Amino acid sequence: MSENNSKAEEIVEEKAEEEEQEKKKEEKVIPYLEDVPFFGLQKLIVLKNKGIDPELIDEYIAKDGYQAAAKALLEMTPEEIIAEMKTSGLRGRGGAGFPTGLKWEFANKSEGDIKYVLCNADEGDPGAFMDRSVLEADPHAILEGMIIAAKAVGAHQGYIYCRAEYPLAIKRLNIAISQATEYGLLGNDIFGSGFDFHLEIYQGAGAFVCGEETALMHSIEGKRGMPRPRPPFPAHQGLWKKPTVLNNVETYANVPQIIFNGGKWYAGIGTETSKGTKVFALTGTVKNIGLVEVPMGTSLRTIIFDIGGGVPKKKKFKAVQLGGPSGGCVSEEFIDTPVDYESIAKVGAIMGSGGMIVMDNQTCMVDMARFFMDFVQDESCGKCTPCREGTRHMLQILEKITRGEGEPGDIDTLEELSEVIKDAALCGLGQTGPNPVLSTLQYFRDEYEAHIFEKRCPAKRCPALLEFEVDEEKCIKCGICFKRCPTEAITWEKKQPAKIDKDKCIKCMTCITNCPSDAIF
Repeated sequence: MSENNSKAEEIVEEKAEEEEQEKKKEEKVIPYLEDVPFFGLQKLIVLKNKGIDPELIDEYIAKDGYQAAAKALLEMTPEEIIAEMKTSGLRGRGGAGFPTGLKWEFANKSEGDIKYVLCNADEGDPGAFMDRSVLEADPHAILEGMIIAAKAVGAHQGYIYCRAEYPLAIKRLNIAISQATEYGLLGNDIFGSGFDFHLEIYQGAGAFVCGEETALMHSIEGKRGMPRPRPPFPAHQGLWKKPTVLNNVETYANVPQIIFNGGKWYAGIGTETSKGTKVFALTGTVKNIGLVEVPMGTSLRTIIFDIGGGVPKKKKFKAVQLGGPSGGCVSEEFIDTPVDYESIAKVGAIMGSGGMIVMDNQTCMVDMARFFMDFVQDESCGKCTPCREGTRHMLQILEKITRGEGEPGDIDTLEELSEVIKDAALCGLGQTGPNPVLSTLQYFRDEYEAHIFEKRCPAKRCPALLEFEVDEEKCIKCGICFKRCPTEAITWEKKQPAKIDKDKCIKCMTCITNCPSDAIF
């Protein structure tokens, strides 16, 4: 009897446990998007229309599309449009942060029957994909923003300068232009207002320097894309020496919602001097890679750790590169810096167009500076001597340091060259080109000194300063490193740990990259 009771109790306990598990499953609820930090901490203005079919104009119209253009063309004077833009406080999202309304006002007041409106879609920063995503997912927002800009300044012809490496963006822009023209939203007598505006796409040839406004205009004119001195500024004498307004993709994407909702609405978002939101391309060693849009003033910590999920694989955050190759590295001590134009500049970086590359403790900051300087030097148009020769000399010094051939005076030389280039270069590419070197010297000077005086790379990333060995205790004897080694520098037999022949090793790091047990050090 007691045995039966024991079995009965066991059955009852098992049943109760099953019911408890079922209850827990039922209680497990899928969270709302706003409860997920990646989504809940964002505020979407530029990315508001994510998910619509970009090749169907009706879907854009269903989301209040072209309402702002109708308001601007039918109900507002150019001066009223400009006043609304100035009230909004929108600053150019291409990097310089110049007030959009003020730029439009300059062009509006410039004399001339012919004026132009241009869109800079020549996004070239490594790791940046903000403009590309907006062009591919919401092309009509750009068209509408340009129509409003054209009315504000009195332009009847516009160009979208889009890099040829964005074929899908170009395809969807062409579809959008065709559909808008068919609906009477582009071309002659838009909305029956008597206002004409025609739009064309000009494909860039891949030169990074053509992201600079005067070089971009030269390229559209059929000339070599090289910058020219300013003044005169484009608002007075731009494309074909006519008054011209040039803004980037993200700037135009903000315009329709500012006109539709009002400048005061937009000015209520962000900080005192940096209004609205900013889109960032969050990349690098961070869990949640992708586009994020946050109110100006959001801290780097919130973006990287709360929205981005932090650094994966239990590695430690080291720095974040802001502003692309012309930006700067911000170290961990400034992780609570608010993201706005003034605060970012104070810590040695720039807002740029919105690239944000997260780096962990295995990143060599000297090599990172070398990478960006290599990019800047390669993309220099060569017109001015400080940029052409100065960046080349800086790159040579950085390459020498990463090879273990650095000399005691190299740091001073890098700083001197940086100051000369910043002061004497013709355009923004050269003037900001030394920023990655200056910011890494400011926060990670000890790594430069270790490379030069100790012939050591603290992050263990500069191959010339490394020797590779196998930790036999960690080695799982899989032979993957042996199979992947391009120079047969690794010997291995089944059930035996691998060994590295240092004379044959070319330090390509293929073995470290492919080792599943981190046994190579």
